[in-house]
Amino acid sequence: MSGRFKAIKGAKDLLPSETVRWRALESTIHDFMARWGYGEIRTPVFEQTELFARSVGEESEIVSKQMYTFLDQGENSLTLKPELTAPAMRAYIQHDLSRSGALTKLYYIDSLFRQERPQAGRLRQFHQYGVEAIGSPHPEQDADVIALAYKLLEELNIKNMTLLISSIGSEECRTRYRDALTDYLSPFRNDLSETSQKRLQTNPLRILDTKDPEERGILQDAPHLLDYLDGDDRKHYDGVKKYLTDLDIPYVEAPILVRGLDYYSRTTFEITHPGLGAQNALCGGGRYDNLIEDLGGQPTPAVGFAAGIERILLVLEEGQTAPINGGIAVYAVAASDEARRDIFRLVRDLREERIRAEFDTLRRSLKAQMREADRMNCTHAVIIGEDELKEDRVLVKNLSTGKQADVKTERLVSHLRNGD
Repeated sequence: MSGRFKAIKGAKDLLPSETVRWRALESTIHDFMARWGYGEIRTPVFEQTELFARSVGEESEIVSKQMYTFLDQGENSLTLKPELTAPAMRAYIQHDLSRSGALTKLYYIDSLFRQERPQAGRLRQFHQYGVEAIGSPHPEQDADVIALAYKLLEELNIKNMTLLISSIGSEECRTRYRDALTDYLSPFRNDLSETSQKRLQTNPLRILDTKDPEERGILQDAPHLLDYLDGDDRKHYDGVKKYLTDLDIPYVEAPILVRGLDYYSRTTFEITHPGLGAQNALCGGGRYDNLIEDLGGQPTPAVGFAAGIERILLVLEEGQTAPINGGIAVYAVAASDEARRDIFRLVRDLREERIRAEFDTLRRSLKAQMREADRMNCTHAVIIGEDELKEDRVLVKNLSTGKQADVKTERLVSHLRNGD
Protein backbone atom coordinates (compact mmCIF):
# COMPACT_ATOMS: atom_id res chain seq x y z
CA MET A 1 0.00 0.00 0.00
CA SER A 2 1.75 3.15 -1.23
CA GLY A 3 -0.79 5.88 -0.39
CA ARG A 4 -1.03 9.34 -1.92
CA PHE A 5 1.97 10.90 -0.21
CA LYS A 6 5.62 9.99 0.06
CA ALA A 7 8.55 11.51 1.91
CA ILE A 8 10.16 14.41 0.06
CA LYS A 9 13.12 13.41 -2.10
CA GLY A 10 16.27 13.51 0.00
CA ALA A 11 14.39 13.11 3.30
CA LYS A 12 14.09 9.71 4.94
CA ASP A 13 11.76 8.05 7.45
CA LEU A 14 13.52 6.19 10.27
CA LEU A 15 11.56 3.05 11.06
CA PRO A 16 11.73 1.12 14.35
CA SER A 17 14.23 -1.37 12.94
CA GLU A 18 16.61 1.54 12.21
CA THR A 19 16.03 3.76 15.22
CA VAL A 20 17.48 1.05 17.47
CA ARG A 21 20.88 1.68 15.85
CA TRP A 22 20.36 5.44 15.94
CA ARG A 23 19.58 5.39 19.67
CA ALA A 24 22.61 3.24 20.40
CA LEU A 25 24.85 5.64 18.49
CA GLU A 26 23.31 8.72 20.12
CA SER A 27 23.69 7.15 23.57
CA THR A 28 27.36 6.47 22.91
CA ILE A 29 27.85 10.07 21.78
CA HIS A 30 26.14 11.48 24.89
CA ASP A 31 28.20 9.27 27.20
CA PHE A 32 31.44 10.04 25.38
CA MET A 33 30.85 13.80 25.46
CA ALA A 34 30.16 13.69 29.21
CA ARG A 35 33.46 11.89 29.69
CA TRP A 36 35.28 14.63 27.79
CA GLY A 37 33.51 17.44 29.64
CA TYR A 38 31.21 18.81 26.91
CA GLY A 39 27.74 20.20 27.58
CA GLU A 40 24.89 19.72 25.11
CA ILE A 41 23.38 22.68 23.25
CA ARG A 42 20.22 22.65 21.11
CA THR A 43 19.46 25.55 18.78
CA PRO A 44 16.28 26.31 16.73
CA VAL A 45 15.71 24.58 13.42
CA PHE A 46 15.84 27.92 11.55
CA GLU A 47 17.89 31.10 11.91
CA GLN A 48 18.13 34.48 10.22
CA THR A 49 19.50 33.96 6.72
CA GLU A 50 22.16 36.61 7.27
CA LEU A 51 23.76 34.49 10.01
CA PHE A 52 24.82 31.88 7.44
CA ALA A 53 25.67 34.42 4.73
CA ARG A 54 28.07 36.16 7.13
CA SER A 55 29.62 33.03 8.63
CA VAL A 56 29.64 30.40 5.89
CA GLY A 57 30.26 32.91 3.08
CA GLU A 58 28.15 34.48 0.32
CA GLU A 59 30.25 32.72 -2.34
CA SER A 60 30.09 29.29 -0.71
CA GLU A 61 28.16 26.52 -2.42
CA ILE A 62 26.04 26.09 0.71
CA VAL A 63 24.82 29.70 0.68
CA SER A 64 24.63 30.17 -3.09
CA LYS A 65 23.00 26.85 -4.05
CA GLN A 66 21.93 24.63 -1.16
CA MET A 67 20.07 26.56 1.56
CA TYR A 68 16.36 26.21 2.23
CA THR A 69 15.41 29.88 2.64
CA PHE A 70 11.95 31.41 2.96
CA LEU A 71 10.15 34.60 4.01
CA ASP A 72 7.89 34.42 7.05
CA GLN A 73 4.69 36.44 7.38
CA GLY A 74 6.69 39.39 8.66
CA GLU A 75 8.85 39.36 5.51
CA ASN A 76 11.87 38.14 7.51
CA SER A 77 14.29 35.94 5.58
CA LEU A 78 14.78 32.68 7.49
CA THR A 79 16.85 29.59 6.65
CA LEU A 80 16.67 25.99 7.84
CA LYS A 81 20.04 25.22 9.41
CA PRO A 82 22.56 24.01 6.79
CA GLU A 83 25.38 23.73 9.37
CA LEU A 84 25.73 23.90 13.14
CA THR A 85 28.70 26.05 14.13
CA ALA A 86 27.15 29.43 13.28
CA PRO A 87 23.96 28.79 15.34
CA ALA A 88 26.07 27.57 18.27
CA MET A 89 28.21 30.70 18.11
CA ARG A 90 25.11 32.89 17.85
CA ALA A 91 23.80 31.25 21.03
CA TYR A 92 27.20 31.60 22.73
CA ILE A 93 27.15 35.37 22.07
CA GLN A 94 23.45 35.92 22.79
CA HIS A 95 23.51 34.13 26.16
CA ASP A 96 27.00 35.34 27.12
CA LEU A 97 28.21 31.80 27.79
CA SER A 98 31.72 33.11 28.40
CA ARG A 99 30.53 34.07 31.91
CA SER A 100 30.49 30.40 32.90
CA GLY A 101 34.25 30.00 32.51
CA ALA A 102 37.29 30.87 30.44
CA LEU A 103 36.74 27.74 28.33
CA THR A 104 33.31 26.72 27.00
CA LYS A 105 32.86 23.21 25.59
CA LEU A 106 29.64 22.52 23.68
CA TYR A 107 28.32 19.57 21.69
CA TYR A 108 25.18 18.89 19.67
CA ILE A 109 23.25 16.22 17.78
CA ASP A 110 20.89 17.81 15.27
CA SER A 111 19.09 17.80 11.91
CA LEU A 112 20.41 19.89 9.01
CA PHE A 113 19.05 20.83 5.60
CA ARG A 114 20.80 21.30 2.27
CA GLN A 115 19.26 21.10 -1.19
CA GLU A 116 21.84 18.94 -2.91
CA ARG A 117 21.79 15.76 -4.99
CA PRO A 118 20.90 12.84 -2.68
CA GLN A 119 23.44 9.99 -2.61
CA ALA A 120 24.83 7.43 -0.18
CA GLY A 121 25.15 9.06 3.24
CA ARG A 122 24.19 12.45 1.81
CA LEU A 123 20.56 13.54 2.14
CA ARG A 124 18.69 16.85 1.98
CA GLN A 125 17.64 16.40 5.58
CA PHE A 126 20.61 14.85 7.34
CA HIS A 127 22.01 14.62 10.86
CA GLN A 128 25.30 15.51 12.48
CA TYR A 129 26.94 15.55 15.87
CA GLY A 130 29.82 17.83 16.68
CA VAL A 131 31.68 19.91 19.23
CA GLU A 132 32.84 23.48 19.71
CA ALA A 133 35.66 24.27 22.17
CA ILE A 134 35.66 28.03 22.73
CA GLY A 135 38.29 30.11 24.48
CA SER A 136 41.74 28.58 23.94
CA PRO A 137 44.07 29.70 21.11
CA HIS A 138 46.66 27.01 21.79
CA PRO A 139 47.51 23.92 19.70
CA GLU A 140 46.72 21.51 22.53
CA GLN A 141 43.06 22.48 22.22
CA ASP A 142 43.10 21.68 18.50
CA ALA A 143 44.74 18.33 19.21
CA ASP A 144 42.26 17.51 21.97
CA VAL A 145 39.30 18.20 19.65
CA ILE A 146 40.85 16.09 16.88
CA ALA A 147 41.58 13.34 19.41
CA LEU A 148 37.94 13.42 20.55
CA ALA A 149 36.72 13.02 16.96
CA TYR A 150 39.13 10.15 16.28
CA LYS A 151 38.64 8.32 19.59
CA LEU A 152 34.85 8.44 19.40
CA LEU A 153 34.91 6.79 15.97
CA GLU A 154 37.47 4.31 17.25
CA GLU A 155 35.23 3.48 20.22
CA LEU A 156 32.44 2.74 17.73
CA ASN A 157 34.70 0.02 16.26
CA ILE A 158 35.08 1.83 12.93
CA LYS A 159 38.19 0.57 11.14
CA ASN A 160 40.31 1.83 8.24
CA MET A 161 39.94 5.52 9.08
CA THR A 162 42.39 8.11 7.80
CA LEU A 163 42.93 11.39 9.65
CA LEU A 164 43.94 14.20 7.29
CA ILE A 165 45.32 17.41 8.79
CA SER A 166 46.53 20.71 7.44
CA SER A 167 46.66 24.42 8.21
CA ILE A 168 45.35 27.33 6.17
CA GLY A 169 47.18 29.83 8.36
CA SER A 170 46.24 33.42 9.04
CA GLU A 171 44.51 35.82 6.66
CA GLU A 172 47.93 37.27 5.76
CA CYS A 173 49.24 33.81 4.80
CA ARG A 174 46.14 33.08 2.76
CA THR A 175 46.45 36.39 0.88
CA ARG A 176 49.98 35.50 -0.22
CA TYR A 177 48.92 31.99 -1.13
CA ARG A 178 45.81 33.19 -2.97
CA ASP A 179 48.02 35.22 -5.32
CA ALA A 180 50.30 32.24 -5.96
CA LEU A 181 47.37 29.89 -6.57
CA THR A 182 45.73 32.34 -8.96
CA ASP A 183 48.98 32.61 -10.94
CA TYR A 184 49.18 28.81 -11.13
CA LEU A 185 45.55 28.22 -12.16
CA SER A 186 45.16 31.09 -14.64
CA PRO A 187 46.72 29.15 -17.57
CA PHE A 188 44.18 26.35 -16.90
CA ARG A 189 41.18 28.71 -16.89
CA ASN A 190 39.52 27.13 -19.92
CA ASP A 191 39.89 23.65 -18.39
CA LEU A 192 38.00 24.65 -15.25
CA SER A 193 34.27 24.33 -14.68
CA GLU A 194 32.10 27.44 -14.83
CA THR A 195 31.89 27.41 -11.03
CA SER A 196 35.66 27.20 -10.63
CA GLN A 197 36.22 29.93 -13.22
CA LYS A 198 34.03 32.20 -11.11
CA ARG A 199 35.88 31.17 -7.95
CA LEU A 200 39.19 31.95 -9.62
CA GLN A 201 38.07 35.57 -9.61
CA THR A 202 36.37 35.70 -6.22
CA ASN A 203 37.93 33.05 -3.92
CA PRO A 204 40.44 30.70 -5.61
CA LEU A 205 40.99 28.70 -2.40
CA ARG A 206 37.51 27.23 -2.91
CA ILE A 207 38.77 25.47 -6.03
CA LEU A 208 40.94 23.31 -3.75
CA ASP A 209 37.72 21.78 -2.41
CA THR A 210 36.58 20.62 -5.87
CA LYS A 211 35.43 17.02 -6.34
CA ASP A 212 35.83 17.16 -10.15
CA PRO A 213 38.45 14.51 -11.18
CA GLU A 214 39.92 16.68 -13.97
CA GLU A 215 40.31 19.66 -11.65
CA ARG A 216 41.81 17.42 -8.95
CA GLY A 217 44.39 16.40 -11.53
CA ILE A 218 45.22 20.03 -12.32
CA LEU A 219 45.71 20.72 -8.61
CA GLN A 220 48.27 17.94 -8.18
CA ASP A 221 51.13 20.33 -8.99
CA ALA A 222 49.58 23.44 -7.43
CA PRO A 223 51.55 25.32 -4.75
CA HIS A 224 50.88 24.17 -1.19
CA LEU A 225 49.43 26.51 1.38
CA LEU A 226 51.63 24.90 4.07
CA ASP A 227 54.64 26.45 2.33
CA TYR A 228 53.18 29.92 2.96
CA LEU A 229 52.70 29.66 6.74
CA ASP A 230 54.44 32.38 8.76
CA GLY A 231 56.36 31.75 11.99
CA ASP A 232 53.43 31.78 14.43
CA ASP A 233 51.19 29.72 12.15
CA ARG A 234 53.98 27.20 11.55
CA LYS A 235 54.62 26.94 15.29
CA HIS A 236 50.91 26.36 15.96
CA TYR A 237 50.66 23.69 13.25
CA ASP A 238 53.81 21.93 14.47
CA GLY A 239 52.34 21.98 17.98
CA VAL A 240 49.16 20.25 16.81
CA LYS A 241 51.20 17.52 15.12
CA LYS A 242 53.40 17.11 18.19
CA TYR A 243 50.42 16.60 20.51
CA LEU A 244 48.75 14.15 18.10
CA THR A 245 52.00 12.18 18.04
CA ASP A 246 52.09 12.20 21.85
CA LEU A 247 48.59 10.69 21.82
CA ASP A 248 49.58 7.99 19.30
CA ILE A 249 46.97 9.23 16.83
CA PRO A 250 48.11 8.55 13.25
CA TYR A 251 47.63 11.32 10.72
CA VAL A 252 48.43 12.19 7.12
CA GLU A 253 49.29 15.73 6.07
CA ALA A 254 46.98 16.98 3.30
CA PRO A 255 48.45 20.24 1.92
CA ILE A 256 45.33 21.24 -0.09
CA LEU A 257 42.76 20.45 2.62
CA VAL A 258 40.83 23.72 3.02
CA ARG A 259 37.26 22.71 4.03
CA GLY A 260 34.21 24.29 2.39
CA LEU A 261 33.37 27.11 4.80
CA ASP A 262 34.78 30.64 4.90
CA TYR A 263 35.24 30.94 8.66
CA TYR A 264 38.17 28.53 9.11
CA SER A 265 41.66 29.67 10.06
CA ARG A 266 44.82 27.73 10.89
CA THR A 267 44.04 24.05 11.64
CA THR A 268 41.78 22.05 9.32
CA PHE A 269 41.15 18.31 9.43
CA GLU A 270 39.00 15.49 8.07
CA ILE A 271 38.56 11.84 8.96
CA THR A 272 37.79 9.75 5.88
CA HIS A 273 36.68 6.18 5.24
CA PRO A 274 37.02 4.18 1.99
CA GLY A 275 33.55 2.64 2.41
CA LEU A 276 31.87 5.95 1.52
CA GLY A 277 33.13 6.28 -2.06
CA ALA A 278 34.09 9.67 -3.52
CA GLN A 279 32.31 11.62 -0.76
CA ASN A 280 34.41 9.84 1.86
CA ALA A 281 34.50 12.22 4.84
CA LEU A 282 33.08 10.90 8.12
CA CYS A 283 33.77 14.18 9.87
CA GLY A 284 35.66 17.40 9.45
CA GLY A 285 36.44 20.64 11.18
CA GLY A 286 39.10 23.06 12.28
CA ARG A 287 39.88 26.33 14.00
CA TYR A 288 37.82 29.51 13.50
CA ASP A 289 39.33 32.26 15.62
CA ASN A 290 37.55 35.16 13.89
CA LEU A 291 33.98 33.87 13.65
CA ILE A 292 32.65 35.02 17.02
CA GLU A 293 33.97 38.54 16.45
CA ASP A 294 32.54 38.54 12.90
CA LEU A 295 29.11 37.73 14.39
CA GLY A 296 29.28 40.64 16.84
CA GLY A 297 30.92 39.05 19.88
CA GLN A 298 34.25 39.71 21.55
CA PRO A 299 37.37 38.34 19.82
CA THR A 300 37.37 34.71 20.96
CA PRO A 301 39.37 31.73 19.61
CA ALA A 302 37.53 28.47 18.95
CA VAL A 303 37.93 25.06 17.31
CA GLY A 304 35.43 22.32 16.50
CA PHE A 305 34.15 19.67 14.12
CA ALA A 306 30.96 18.02 12.86
CA ALA A 307 30.40 14.39 11.85
CA GLY A 308 27.68 12.87 9.69
CA ILE A 309 25.50 10.36 11.53
CA GLU A 310 24.12 8.74 8.36
CA ARG A 311 27.66 8.30 7.06
CA ILE A 312 28.85 6.76 10.30
CA LEU A 313 25.96 4.29 10.32
CA LEU A 314 26.92 3.22 6.79
CA VAL A 315 30.32 2.01 7.99
CA LEU A 316 29.56 1.25 11.62
CA GLU A 317 30.24 -2.28 12.79
CA GLU A 318 27.69 -3.94 15.02
CA GLY A 319 28.62 -4.05 18.70
CA GLN A 320 27.84 -2.72 22.12
CA THR A 321 29.63 -0.03 24.02
CA ALA A 322 30.46 -0.53 27.67
CA PRO A 323 28.74 1.67 30.26
CA ILE A 324 30.80 4.62 31.42
CA ASN A 325 31.99 5.05 34.96
CA GLY A 326 30.05 8.11 36.06
CA GLY A 327 31.29 8.33 39.65
CA ILE A 328 34.81 9.67 39.17
CA ALA A 329 35.70 13.04 37.69
CA VAL A 330 39.38 13.97 37.54
CA TYR A 331 41.02 17.32 36.83
CA ALA A 332 44.64 16.83 35.77
CA VAL A 333 46.76 19.76 36.94
CA ALA A 334 50.12 20.76 35.44
CA ALA A 335 52.31 22.29 38.17
CA SER A 336 55.03 23.17 35.65
CA ASP A 337 55.36 23.86 31.94
CA GLU A 338 57.35 20.64 31.53
CA ALA A 339 54.40 18.64 32.88
CA ARG A 340 51.89 19.72 30.23
CA ARG A 341 52.73 16.98 27.74
CA ASP A 342 52.55 14.31 30.45
CA ILE A 343 49.17 15.72 31.53
CA PHE A 344 47.98 15.37 27.93
CA ARG A 345 48.83 11.66 27.86
CA LEU A 346 47.51 11.07 31.38
CA VAL A 347 44.10 12.48 30.50
CA ARG A 348 43.96 10.29 27.40
CA ASP A 349 44.69 7.19 29.48
CA LEU A 350 42.03 8.05 32.07
CA ARG A 351 39.40 8.66 29.39
CA GLU A 352 40.21 5.32 27.78
CA GLU A 353 39.61 3.74 31.19
CA ARG A 354 36.13 5.34 31.02
CA ILE A 355 36.93 7.90 33.70
CA ARG A 356 35.81 11.46 33.10
CA ALA A 357 38.96 13.58 32.89
CA GLU A 358 39.59 17.28 32.28
CA PHE A 359 42.72 19.39 31.89
CA ASP A 360 43.71 22.98 31.23
CA THR A 361 44.45 24.20 27.69
CA LEU A 362 44.65 27.87 28.67
CA ARG A 363 48.08 27.49 30.37
CA ARG A 364 46.78 28.92 33.62
CA SER A 365 48.51 28.94 37.00
CA LEU A 366 48.36 26.04 39.45
CA LYS A 367 45.96 28.00 41.65
CA ALA A 368 43.66 28.78 38.70
CA GLN A 369 43.64 25.13 37.65
CA MET A 370 42.62 24.04 41.13
CA ARG A 371 39.81 26.62 41.12
CA GLU A 372 38.64 25.21 37.81
CA ALA A 373 38.61 21.68 39.27
CA ASP A 374 36.32 22.93 42.06
CA ARG A 375 34.10 24.85 39.65
CA MET A 376 33.61 21.72 37.55
CA ASN A 377 32.71 19.65 40.63
CA CYS A 378 35.53 17.19 40.02
CA THR A 379 36.03 14.51 42.65
CA HIS A 380 39.83 14.42 42.39
CA ALA A 381 42.74 16.59 41.27
CA VAL A 382 45.76 14.76 39.87
CA ILE A 383 48.81 17.01 40.03
CA ILE A 384 52.10 16.60 38.16
CA GLY A 385 55.09 18.84 38.79
CA GLU A 386 58.86 18.57 38.31
CA ASP A 387 59.36 16.13 41.19
CA GLU A 388 56.51 13.91 40.01
CA LEU A 389 57.91 13.85 36.47
CA LYS A 390 61.30 12.64 37.72
CA GLU A 391 59.81 9.88 39.86
CA ASP A 392 56.94 8.75 37.56
CA ARG A 393 54.30 9.47 40.17
CA VAL A 394 51.36 11.82 40.68
CA LEU A 395 49.86 13.69 43.62
CA VAL A 396 46.18 12.78 43.99
CA LYS A 397 43.95 15.08 46.01
CA ASN A 398 40.42 14.04 47.01
CA LEU A 399 38.53 17.30 46.57
CA SER A 400 35.76 16.25 48.95
CA THR A 401 37.93 15.23 51.92
CA GLY A 402 41.12 17.17 51.17
CA LYS A 403 43.12 13.96 51.60
CA GLN A 404 46.29 13.75 49.46
CA ALA A 405 48.35 10.76 48.39
CA ASP A 406 51.50 10.16 46.34
CA VAL A 407 50.64 7.46 43.80
CA LYS A 408 52.78 5.72 41.20
CA THR A 409 51.43 6.53 37.76
CA GLU A 410 50.67 2.91 36.88
CA ARG A 411 48.50 2.60 40.03
CA LEU A 412 46.45 5.76 39.45
CA VAL A 413 43.35 4.10 37.97
CA SER A 414 43.12 1.44 40.71
CA HIS A 415 43.70 4.13 43.37
CA LEU A 416 40.82 6.21 42.01
CA ARG A 417 38.46 3.26 41.67
CA ASN A 418 39.19 2.01 45.19
CA GLY A 419 37.63 5.20 46.52
CA ASP A 420 40.80 6.70 48.02
